[in-house]
Amino acid sequence: MKKFLSVFLSVVLIFSAVSIGVSAAKPEADLKFAVASDLHYNVPVEELEGEIDDEIYWYANRRAAMEPESSWIIDEFLNQCAENDDIDFVLISGDIADNGKSIAQEHYDMAAKFAAFEEKCGKQIYVTVGNHDAGVDCETELADFKKIYADFGYDKALVVSETDCSYTADLGDKYRLIALDSTAPDKSTADGMSAEKMDWVRVQAQQAKKDGRYPIMMMHHNLLDHMPIQSIFSQDFIVKFHYSTADLLANWGIKLVFSGHEHCSDAATYTSTAGNVIYDFATTSLTMYPLQYRTFKLTDETITYKDETVDKIDTDSLTAYTAGYDENQIALMNAGLNDYAKGFLKAGIKYRLGRSLSMEQMGIAEDAFYYDLVNVAVGGLNKLLNEPLYGEGGIQQLAAEYNIDIPDSRYKNGWDVVTELVAAHYEGEESFDFSTKEVTIFLRLVALLLKDDLATVADEVFFDAANELFAHFGTDSAITDLTKLATKVFGGVTPVEYFLIAFVSPLVYNFAVDNDGVNDNRGSLPGYGVVSVEQNSYNILDRIHTTLNNVMKYITMFLQIVLKIFIK
Repeated sequence: MKKFLSVFLSVVLIFSAVSIGVSAAKPEADLKFAVASDLHYNVPVEELEGEIDDEIYWYANRRAAMEPESSWIIDEFLNQCAENDDIDFVLISGDIADNGKSIAQEHYDMAAKFAAFEEKCGKQIYVTVGNHDAGVDCETELADFKKIYADFGYDKALVVSETDCSYTADLGDKYRLIALDSTAPDKSTADGMSAEKMDWVRVQAQQAKKDGRYPIMMMHHNLLDHMPIQSIFSQDFIVKFHYSTADLLANWGIKLVFSGHEHCSDAATYTSTAGNVIYDFATTSLTMYPLQYRTFKLTDETITYKDETVDKIDTDSLTAYTAGYDENQIALMNAGLNDYAKGFLKAGIKYRLGRSLSMEQMGIAEDAFYYDLVNVAVGGLNKLLNEPLYGEGGIQQLAAEYNIDIPDSRYKNGWDVVTELVAAHYEGEESFDFSTKEVTIFLRLVALLLKDDLATVADEVFFDAANELFAHFGTDSAITDLTKLATKVFGGVTPVEYFLIAFVSPLVYNFAVDNDGVNDNRGSLPGYGVVSVEQNSYNILDRIHTTLNNVMKYITMFLQIVLKIFIK
């Protein structure tokens, strides 16, 4: 009897241990893949060239992309994907080549890299076209693109569009890729979305559902805003009627969209009128800071994702091919390529924006009614951005004369602060808020510009500009009387100062603080199988709650600043 009990207990313990192990194990993902975008491959140069006034990044460019190193960055990315067991497929959402329209060799080079990758590891690459890749009346037309990349989506496609570069293909056993050509081949950057393209997507999404598959979408242009009011300030990078488009796609069963073009790492979400949630993952340019791509694991219940970084390249091979690098540059690359890329990005942004800060570059004629006002503002802005923040005669001392406190920091000048905020936007997971020095310094620089610079502009200049502006919209000059009355009450241009700061603050906040509820680079979301009337009803309520919170946030921030007028 004792022997029987011993055997029985042993069997129970064994089965208990097995069952515990099975229950603790995570379910195997139905689909595992990587997503990259905007590779912007350039044919390697034999020698570096540049003209930027920077000790290290003198060869940076206005796009802030590491063009001379692009081939080696892409090679390392493909090596990582080949060696990563959590990647079965690779998706690339456009702008494979930097000068693809005019230099077909860039595409042939990339196709050779992709072919070597697939032969090495047996993993499939799927591409879609970007605005840099193909067009009309150029060396690489749409038909050429489909031919060059035939092995990377088109030959394995279920359906290929006859009018553009769109196609569909199955991924694993449960999912279907809808690779949409969102470009306009006869335009530079703007999207080419149309009713015909949307109808094509609808048909493909419905067919995927009939075939028992979940549709995943990939296109170059963004579906949703990835920066404050992107559809206004950066409209060529987002599809037209983006909310209506997102509503349709979500209701057609598409939950995941992968895009690029904006060169930022950002995840945005939208809840349709029917309560269906769609996510747009904009992936940054692989060859720009932060040199990132994402990996995804999908089950019916969950979508998990995380960022991956290219933080090294074969610098021996790089310097053997391209002359002009010095020992300091190579040492910095080898110490951490991502840190090097950040410095490169900041130098490039400063170069691009700095060149545009002139009346000539902005295209403002001397006879424009707002010329004097803008000219003074541009001069003051250049001063605040270029002069040292600290030390004798620095911006901090100047600000103190106006009772504006510029806190101590590690930043050298205004450019250093501005480019840091831009770099954070590209990186994703922006964590700045008004308590951080970067945002505080930036807003106080704006206040200083208004007090030290625009306050020196005669009231008549403001009044004349206002009159001209209102006259343009068909009103009379009564605005002059109103403005003069406000000036008497509030003094100087104080109302203008507070209004502009109040207007700018929410935009800066949204640019620097990413609080839309979806982590950009790492997170977990409900999977395609999590759909029900109850869940969708909850989604709608959550959308209403989030919208109201955002509206109240803007109103509160605006009023807090404007009401200071009356406090004073």
